[in-house]
Amino acid sequence: MRTKFLASIGVIVCLLGVAAGQSPRTAEDYNNRGLERQSRGDVEGAIQDYTKALTIKDKAVIHATAYNNRANAKLNKNDIDGAIEDYGEAIKLQPLNYENYYNRGIILTMKRDYDAAITDFSKALEVSPEFATAYDARGTARRAKGDAQAAIADYQKAIELWPKFSQAYYNRGTAYQEKGDAQAAIKDYTAVVQLAPKFVDAYVNRGQALQAQGDLQGAIRDYDQAIALKPDGGVYYARATARQAKQDLDGALTDYTRAIELNPNLAQAYANRAVIQTLQNRKTEASRDFEMAFRIEPSLRETYKKFLERLKSKAQ
Repeated sequence: MRTKFLASIGVIVCLLGVAAGQSPRTAEDYNNRGLERQSRGDVEGAIQDYTKALTIKDKAVIHATAYNNRANAKLNKNDIDGAIEDYGEAIKLQPLNYENYYNRGIILTMKRDYDAAITDFSKALEVSPEFATAYDARGTARRAKGDAQAAIADYQKAIELWPKFSQAYYNRGTAYQEKGDAQAAIKDYTAVVQLAPKFVDAYVNRGQALQAQGDLQGAIRDYDQAIALKPDGGVYYARATARQAKQDLDGALTDYTRAIELNPNLAQAYANRAVIQTLQNRKTEASRDFEMAFRIEPSLRETYKKFLERLKSKAQ
């Protein structure tokens, strides 16, 4: 992206100036030193330099770049509103710079101001109709608003413009999955892992879609792949549910245990493990796990009330 290109050039210029023992004088000098400071993790120093750059008369493009860079620095400090304000100032100075609209749209999406984000992404696309990433981002904002069909149309356009855009395939797959179209979702997740074989979430989501369709072995294969790439309590839990559905109780028990080791607050894993322990007549362990599950998530007590009542009646 253009912003990143300017940033990299700025660092080079600034480093050359420092090497020559020069102090910043122009707005561009301060902007460049700000970039260098930011690259070293000195965010406060960078913001001071960008702010100084904006007090010195210079070309609109230099000031717009300083606003953009200061917005990025503010974002590093989690100053969301300050970043939005600076992107807005950059837009005033360069109304045809599509990346500033895009950047502000991303921040507005983070703030869940989806309508404003969609407006910014749409403006970016007016200026740059081939900007595939903006279609993808607008699709995500639309999906967050609950308009899955419009989101799918945006993801489709992003893919048409960039056929190897793995994130857009993944996002479209998620939208299809939310609509209940498991087959379309599986097709998109398959495209993702073909383009990006280490895209963990695509394996997880495809596994869930396959599991929903009753393909438990296919789901387990995907969970296996996800775990091999990045062990995660949630994925062990998902694989445990698939194994439990296949009546592989020992395998499920092992996975629930691993899920709990990685995420000790995963209440449902304790409850499901307790069910298996009950079936295996390991009542002490089951009772302990049920109590842990209910302590973490009290609402589960009602969920398992009938199951526990049946156990109690059998014991009498």
